[in-house]
Amino acid sequence: MTLDVAYLRGSMAAIFSVLQHSSCPENVIFHFVSAASKPSTFATLNQTLTISFPYLNFQMYPFDDDAVSRLISTSIRSALDTPLNYARSYLSNLLPRCVTRVVYIDSDLILVDDIAKLAATPLGEDAVLAAPEYCSADFSAYFTPSFWSNPSLSLSFANRKRPCYFNTGVMVIDLQRWRAGDYTTAIEEWMELQKRMRIYELGSLPPFLLVFAGRIAAVDQRWNQHGLGGDNFHGLCRELHPGPVSLLHWSGKGKPWARLDANRPCPLDELWAPYDLLQTPFAIQA
Repeated sequence: MTLDVAYLRGSMAAIFSVLQHSSCPENVIFHFVSAASKPSTFATLNQTLTISFPYLNFQMYPFDDDAVSRLISTSIRSALDTPLNYARSYLSNLLPRCVTRVVYIDSDLILVDDIAKLAATPLGEDAVLAAPEYCSADFSAYFTPSFWSNPSLSLSFANRKRPCYFNTGVMVIDLQRWRAGDYTTAIEEWMELQKRMRIYELGSLPPFLLVFAGRIAAVDQRWNQHGLGGDNFHGLCRELHPGPVSLLHWSGKGKPWARLDANRPCPLDELWAPYDLLQTPFAIQA
């Protein structure tokens, strides 16, 4: 998980939810990635974790956010353009080589099931990562007309099974296979092309789709009930997708802590509230 001050409230709730629903919380090891350009923030985050979770088994890793900044193109939402959003592409470099498999999770979600079940997802003989797929989504919408009109680019998805959208906020990653395939370089090459010609609009997601769509191991959609943040333009409330739920994900524009503070929560935000460790316990009277 990445850590920064802006999303710390969400991160704390996510950590708490993992521990609450784990059958063996003492076996869960957290790897946190934070911006190297902000050493004072790094220290503050470390202290906050230590005080809030005295027995938490965790390591923190500085991410060279300045170095990746040169590869980032502007997207439809400025929040997607922060360098730390791209740290998930560099986990194989940041984490020790003895770490062979990780579950990557965003800071705007909570688990209501044992994360060990997700971590144990079979990857088959050659898949590098596993995530819930959403094949009903319009896959073509994630890339520009310039991309689809260029045969040398659109043929990138040839010789794969049907490429489907997947959300990169919840992924099981085999770091050994990632390192062996040098997939960080593959993602960076697409980001460099994006700087020369506009082939997508959505920040860190499309490079993952370009490299992995149609090549991942599928996970039951219960493990990423995403989009609960609401409509990216109007902030409209969303409902759960049909079916069981193991993980609720407030991806999108709206975050539950902001709506709760503004006293304008969506119905599902009440499910996030019990995990809010950094809530203001009382209203300050004038």
